[in-house]
Amino acid sequence: MTTTALTLKPGAMTLSELRAVWTAAAPLALAAEAWPVIEASAAAVRAIVAKGDAAYGINTGFGLLAKTRIPDDKLEQLQRNLILSHSVGTGELLSDAVCRLIMLMKIGSLARGYSGVRPLIIETLIALYNAGIMPAIPAKGSVGASGDLAPLSHMTLAMLGVGDVRFNGEITPAAEALKAAGIAPVVLAAKEGLALINGTQVSAALALHGLFMAERLLEAGMVSGALSLDAAKGSDAPFDARVHEVRGQPGQIAAASIYRQLVSDSAIRASHLVGDERVQDPYCLRCQPQVMGACWDIIGNAARTLLIEANAVTDNPLLFKDGELSVVVSGGNFHAEPVAFAADTLALAIAEIGSISERRIALLIDATLSGLPPFLVREPGLNSGFMIAHVTAAALASENKSLAHPGSVDTIPTSANQEDHVSMATYAARRLDDMAQNTAVIIGIELLAAAQGIDFHRPLTTSPHLEHVHAQLRGKVPVYDADRFFAPDIEAAKGMVMRGELSASCKDLFTSLHP
Repeated sequence: MTTTALTLKPGAMTLSELRAVWTAAAPLALAAEAWPVIEASAAAVRAIVAKGDAAYGINTGFGLLAKTRIPDDKLEQLQRNLILSHSVGTGELLSDAVCRLIMLMKIGSLARGYSGVRPLIIETLIALYNAGIMPAIPAKGSVGASGDLAPLSHMTLAMLGVGDVRFNGEITPAAEALKAAGIAPVVLAAKEGLALINGTQVSAALALHGLFMAERLLEAGMVSGALSLDAAKGSDAPFDARVHEVRGQPGQIAAASIYRQLVSDSAIRASHLVGDERVQDPYCLRCQPQVMGACWDIIGNAARTLLIEANAVTDNPLLFKDGELSVVVSGGNFHAEPVAFAADTLALAIAEIGSISERRIALLIDATLSGLPPFLVREPGLNSGFMIAHVTAAALASENKSLAHPGSVDTIPTSANQEDHVSMATYAARRLDDMAQNTAVIIGIELLAAAQGIDFHRPLTTSPHLEHVHAQLRGKVPVYDADRFFAPDIEAAKGMVMRGELSASCKDLFTSLHP
């Protein structure tokens, strides 16, 4: 873990804090003022149990079995049975970065004091987090309503010392990991199991993962697009601020400003200011602010929705004070429709960032459009150059079109039709990783192609910003002077995109993208 601790203030987490938790592990503590609120909520549950009135999720069955009253001496068994029976996930395990977000948001939600769990539950989750014990959570098995029941049950198993966890980079029995870390397994009290598994934290964490990758892709796509503009000897006139101000779209205005700064002081641009017979560039060069600006806006909209959800209370039922009494209210905050919509819009942005990047690769390898050697290689014919690299980009761009189909328009009834409309937010958010990986490869190929184009214009130089990017790439991947094993070059360039390295030298240009 890093040394910079995070003090979680329930209901007040920021995107920068969430982004930091996604990026790296750091010690976690809960704000002191949260503990009395948590204890008061737990005391309310104890009072309800002592009174003996039936209350959903506290002393009744679940879902369609809600009318079944459970004896007080079976309440602990009820909660344990709930977790064991609901741990039915399948597929690859969620990454540590996603698990950290899940645990952080679950702690924050429970700590707001509407869920009725004891402080012990939150203390145990924090202890697991700080010990680096990540629950083994299968990625598939949630429909994004009634909460992410299956994946959150797998999270809760770790607290019980059941199943597996990831500890010190290895899959380990939960009981062994807890013992090694000095953490006692918990015995769940009334309502606690339901509070732990009823919520949108898995869908939200997967969507935040997609959001943070989309931010990096947007930055990288703008940088590689500017480099392609210079490689193709395109015009920066379409970036004129006046063009964008009269339309008024905020993302477009911001994107155009960044493009102007990225290409400023390019000797390549200066070389064809006079005497260039071309009147207009193709849309993939000319309309970059319009496309990337629109992506900027919908990424920002998704970020606002997901920040609200990260701070939300989304389990059921909830406890509220009504004068001196605590009342239990059954609602539906577990329905993750807002997350599904946010994830679907992120999918659109990720697909479009890759789509326009693929078009610029196609332009660069076409000598009739770019003025560069065919397929960006000397001795074309003997060498195939970027011919099939572009095919890879085209395949991935096309795959993303299918993956971008909205998950939120799908629904399937569950629990004997009690839960008859679901959000599919977990799938909608989970598929963002595949899409982001695809788009990162496309941008990586464009980066290689654009850098190759810049090399063909030597001794002319591109702008200072872009020369730095070019030098970064050439530090990892040499000039493509003849055919060679190409896949490692693409992986190296993709890695630069995924790590956010392309914009590292001009981070100040993108500050407004990271609230």
